[in-house]
Amino acid sequence: MKFSLFSLVTLLLATTPLTAQEHPAVTAQPNTVYVGADGKFESAPDTAVIQFNVSVQEDTSQAAYQHAAKEVEQVRQVLRTNGIDPKAANLGFLSVQPVYDYRPSKQQRVIGYRVTTDVTLKLKDFSKIGPITQQLAEANVSESQSLNYTLETIDDAKNKAVEDAFRRARNSADALARASGRAIGDLSYASVDTFENPRPMMARMARPMAMASAAAAPPPTEEFTPQTVTVTAHVNAVFNLK
Repeated sequence: MKFSLFSLVTLLLATTPLTAQEHPAVTAQPNTVYVGADGKFESAPDTAVIQFNVSVQEDTSQAAYQHAAKEVEQVRQVLRTNGIDPKAANLGFLSVQPVYDYRPSKQQRVIGYRVTTDVTLKLKDFSKIGPITQQLAEANVSESQSLNYTLETIDDAKNKAVEDAFRRARNSADALARASGRAIGDLSYASVDTFENPRPMMARMARPMAMASAAAAPPPTEEFTPQTVTVTAHVNAVFNLK
């Protein structure tokens, strides 16, 4: 978003990559210099996000629903065992769908019902990631799960990325002005875009049989450091020349 010398900078959040953004066109006035620069700030994540789904199939919708309820109760028990209130997990959706026999030689008919739901859990205490993912695998409630790290307290990181981008833009303007025998004056215009680039870490839960052979092994995430979250910013700036 554009701002003049006397206005506030407004950060524009974007979901597309930095390279895909179209920055505003600026018509430079006489005795001004127009520069653009990228900046970034890397921060350790403060939140781990575990996502998985529960999907079961039975002959009747009632049996499938009861089976799913049993699986989800195991999830609640895993959370309670690790000192987490089940209310801390979010249920994204719950669907009950018929399953059809689509074979060409057979008349289309319902052969069962599938109940599917997905669960998202956010953790601030990273020490609980290993036990929870391992216990969910042993409970056999889902064949796969994903783990990624994010930064929820991101405002300070955005500001630092903007500061880095502006510093680079100012340095470029200073170099250009010196090369032309001039000096940089006041800032007359600037625009700012910020972007968050999380780096997901994916984990796949193993079946209980596979876990049995490695019961003494530490969880896959043990002793590793989560990748940093990178926040980038692009600044376009126009400076007056002295």
